[in-house]
Amino acid sequence: MSDNPNIALVRRLYDSGMAPEVTTEIMSPDLVWDITPGFPNSGVYHGWDSVGRDFFGPIMPSYKTFGARAEQFFGDEEGHVFVLGHYHAETKTGNTADVRFIHFWTVADGKLAHLIQAADSHVLQEALKG
Repeated sequence: MSDNPNIALVRRLYDSGMAPEVTTEIMSPDLVWDITPGFPNSGVYHGWDSVGRDFFGPIMPSYKTFGARAEQFFGDEEGHVFVLGHYHAETKTGNTADVRFIHFWTVADGKLAHLIQAADSHVLQEALKG
């Protein structure tokens, strides 16, 4: 399924490192961002502005670096893309963590419309303890 346009769209997000010019173009105005319970600042966020302000805003000051590295992409004919990968984080206290994740994306009208994230939250919580 390497020619799947939905996989190409999702891959573009990860390849860009979530560059603002890319997120502005490919995120749906009605985006739903669902972060698994136990993950720092978990919850359900509505709209990319809320994701930036209410999800990333409070957690990013704890990190020197934090990024998602996608490793495998799988798509179906229903507009879903599954991404397996890991987060690599270095906290301000110098701890590092590599945290496995699965991202389940829904693409609608050529835009990223819904993310459901599951990750090994315990590993990240331990790194944040300092």
